[in-house]
Amino acid sequence: MLKVGLTGGIGAGKSEVSRLLVEHGAVLIDADRIAREAVAPGTPGLAAVVDAFGADVLTADGGLDRPRLGSIVFADPEKLAVLNAIVHPLVGARSRELEAAAAQDAVVVHDVPLLTENGLAPCTTW
Repeated sequence: MLKVGLTGGIGAGKSEVSRLLVEHGAVLIDADRIAREAVAPGTPGLAAVVDAFGADVLTADGGLDRPRLGSIVFADPEKLAVLNAIVHPLVGARSRELEAAAAQDAVVVHDVPLLTENGLAPCTTW
């Protein structure tokens, strides 16, 4: 198995590169998609977010109010750390499950926007 880390900021082209790699047979593990799934209605992840930040972070239909939560966590590094402590382990666990399900000869692409910034991959001096 060849593991590839794909990272970059908004508008860097990650989605296009991912699409092309998948067209050529790669297995894509999209951390953003997994993070959204981890806090979907009815999940333990969403329950933990509500426990930490209150019911005000929910929309009328019970989903996560991302703009509201963002206004809370991006204004306070400690609250962002709380959110990350909830979501990151869930994303990591699901990513490992998906990777383990891939064929041994697969190319597995981990699309992670903050791969190096969060210390999730070894980094050398560029």
